[in-house]
Amino acid sequence: MKVKEAYAEWAASYDQDANRTRDLDEQVARATLSQERFNSILELGCGTGKNTTMLAGIGAHVIAVDFSEAMIEKARQKSTLNNVRFIVSDITERWPIAEGSVDLVTCNLVLEHVENLGFIFREAARVLTTGGRLFVSELHPFRQYQGVVARFERDAARIEIPAFVHHISDFLAAATSHTLALLDLKEWWHAEDENKPPRLISFVFSKSPQ
Repeated sequence: MKVKEAYAEWAASYDQDANRTRDLDEQVARATLSQERFNSILELGCGTGKNTTMLAGIGAHVIAVDFSEAMIEKARQKSTLNNVRFIVSDITERWPIAEGSVDLVTCNLVLEHVENLGFIFREAARVLTTGGRLFVSELHPFRQYQGVVARFERDAARIEIPAFVHHISDFLAAATSHTLALLDLKEWWHAEDENKPPRLISFVFSKSPQ
């Protein structure tokens, strides 16, 4: 099953399914960003909106983007905030965002499904203001090396969503190539991950002057 088709199928139960990775990612986003304040935020891969409300609380304006109409419809249903605009768009194509117009770009549990990291980092650098931040939270490569992928159950069958392995060095190289300087890197474990490899990895980058 293709990525877009899989998330369309998963949308109906995504919020209710047991998912430690999803739950930890929400904690990571809050721990990293909840004390910050931004004028404009671009949320890539907003899904059903698990992080959108938090972002709307720290940003004057939020643009929430996802390529799954089913997922973004769930997000719309949950959102009562007037400072959030939802857009259905494929982030592997040029983003419908003006150059130098965003103070923060967030990307959570999305890049494992994107083959070309360079394009994402290039577009982030294009739309960010100078000094703007890029926050990335992704499944840790160590988990990917063990064969872990996003998956869900449907009609007693397990559906695994296609993914690409990105090494830590791949993220750092993509950032360096597009004037994005590393400010922070952290590894994260769920409370039930004792004696296991880290579940998630997060990065914060800043756009350097040209």
